[in-house]
Amino acid sequence: MTLHKPPVAARRPKRITQHGQTRTDHYYWLRDGDKAGIADYLEAENAYTAAVLKPAEEMEKKLYEEILGRIKQTDLTVPVRISGYYYYSRTEEGLQYPIYCRKKGSLEADEEALLDLNELSRNHKYVRLGNYKPSPDHKRLSYSLDTSGDEVYTTLVKDMETGALLADQVPNTYYGLEWTNDGRSFVYVTLDAAKRPYRAWRHVLGTDPASDALLHEERDERFHLTLSKSRSRRFLFIALQSAATSEIRYAEAADADSLTPRVFAARRDGIEYNVEHHGDWFFVRTTDGGRNFRVLRAPVDSPAPKNWKEWVPHRAQATVESVEAFRDHIVLLERVKGIRKLRVRQLDDAEHTVEMPEQVYTMFPAENPEFDTNVIRFHYCSLVTPMSVFDYNMDTRHRTLLKQTEVLGGYDPSKYETIRVHATAADGVRVPISLVYRKGMRRDGSSRMLLYGYGSYGVSSDPVFSSDRLSLLDRGFTYAIAHIRGGSDLGKTWHDAGKLLKKKNTFEDFIACAEYLIKQKYTSSGGLAILGGSAGGLLMGAVVNARPDLFKAVVAKVPFVDVLNTATDPTLPLTVVEYDEWGNSNEKKFWEYIKSYSPYDNVAARAYPNILATAGLNDPRVSYWEPAKWIARLRTMNSGNSVLLLKTNMSAGHGGASGRYERIKETAFEYAFLLHVMGEGRLLP
Repeated sequence: MTLHKPPVAARRPKRITQHGQTRTDHYYWLRDGDKAGIADYLEAENAYTAAVLKPAEEMEKKLYEEILGRIKQTDLTVPVRISGYYYYSRTEEGLQYPIYCRKKGSLEADEEALLDLNELSRNHKYVRLGNYKPSPDHKRLSYSLDTSGDEVYTTLVKDMETGALLADQVPNTYYGLEWTNDGRSFVYVTLDAAKRPYRAWRHVLGTDPASDALLHEERDERFHLTLSKSRSRRFLFIALQSAATSEIRYAEAADADSLTPRVFAARRDGIEYNVEHHGDWFFVRTTDGGRNFRVLRAPVDSPAPKNWKEWVPHRAQATVESVEAFRDHIVLLERVKGIRKLRVRQLDDAEHTVEMPEQVYTMFPAENPEFDTNVIRFHYCSLVTPMSVFDYNMDTRHRTLLKQTEVLGGYDPSKYETIRVHATAADGVRVPISLVYRKGMRRDGSSRMLLYGYGSYGVSSDPVFSSDRLSLLDRGFTYAIAHIRGGSDLGKTWHDAGKLLKKKNTFEDFIACAEYLIKQKYTSSGGLAILGGSAGGLLMGAVVNARPDLFKAVVAKVPFVDVLNTATDPTLPLTVVEYDEWGNSNEKKFWEYIKSYSPYDNVAARAYPNILATAGLNDPRVSYWEPAKWIARLRTMNSGNSVLLLKTNMSAGHGGASGRYERIKETAFEYAFLLHVMGEGRLLP
């Protein structure tokens, strides 16, 4: 291969006929062709990308050192108390992975190292920890590992007194594991052929996993299965969830022999709910009665829906995101005008909202395993405030800062400013945008900007701090977040307005945000870069097809861009599960609507901006061939002189590299690409 010439991707075309229409896919072979040939092609793409970005190598190295230099490499997390033990993890300089530890009785006790991922990764290029659960008596540890990035885990059990692994080993498991209270058994989840979590099993220690008892099998392919346990530890919950409908099954968690799950409330299309337990009551958070959720109480001894009584009514202005039960308090995590709030209610119904120091911030509950406490722990940050961990006394209303992530190198938050502005979409809806930049930024259109968006699955794009991002801010970039429809940034109805046959609102909102930022002279089209990953990569592909003139550069991480082909293949992970998000392509109206925005299918002859797409060879969520096909097709249609690049991690999956130093390298590479195509600029004093 000649350097600076991309590999040739077009091969024998495949003709695909659906709903009476025939399409020709010249790059389908990248999915079902010869594996060795595909690997050679992806390696050739990597070589081409490296050649094109050769001039940016020194910048990439500099960025890596900058980002690494802000991180306290030897550090530890705030210990979490569970029944007299303090569990935490720590990192050591030079080691890729954390070491999981505990202390018994007090923080001054001797450390017990329970799990060292650095040791477990010795024979693997990739390792990721899935479940990590000590048994109720703290004698055993159940954990799971993925060593390829495909998110298929093997569950193991370790004797924490001897350090030995038990014979109990279960393959093909997924996220979600809970012990029974007697410590004799645990419940876990397995995957079907499409990698959908669909079965819950009970494993009794010391027995053959082949004889494990099946607690539930979810046969409706729209639903996936998850596990949880009430904070009171009395009940185990099996949650069955589609993108729009839920059903909960529950069982007493006391011992291995009592696990007989019962339906809490039968599923009804379009109704979501979940359950928390407190004393004689279940607290039910549900969309039955309002899209932003209300909370009802149900008696434990007769929890049928006819006995539910409203406790917190539905409000159009506030979304109830979770219900957290403690001995004397119920805590509601709510979202009001895009901002999360903690609302604390005592059992006598007296209540207050926890005050926060900034107007625009991100806050969420930390791990709070103890039920018998009047203290809730939460995380707090903003675009200028590093992640902080607080303990909050719900009676005295006093908060204690336990830790704020240290940013080395003399980070001074007073040098930066964060604001929230609003763009107006084509249909008149106001779309929030969060901004952060170095003070003194000139609003004359000369500043460069990186605009981030996601807008799918009801996932909110909260304004979180990133020390990595300082490498851009200190070179004069503004970083912006478009809080577009399709996420739940402004409530459940915000999600509803950006899915199914309203999905294009997501793309139009993002374009409106870009236009607003240019019009208000925060940046210009020649200085605007955009970033999105996974479903946010779909956003990237859709907006560059619609308005390539608005953007100078694009980073599309593991982008979901071959939407129509994926949506019509039920053998792929997530296809059927996500019918309630994108629409069932077996119905012509949904098929035609998806076809009208699918990025790969709508590439046309026009001048595209500079694009870097990333992929993971073992990605179970967005298959590597989606970005590979997209970049190949873009090259054939691009009438401009922009660079169109693909970089595939040949030993990872959807989340990229698993080691922390490798992740920093990925970030430095992406930033180097942006600075290469947009101009390096200079570091501000």
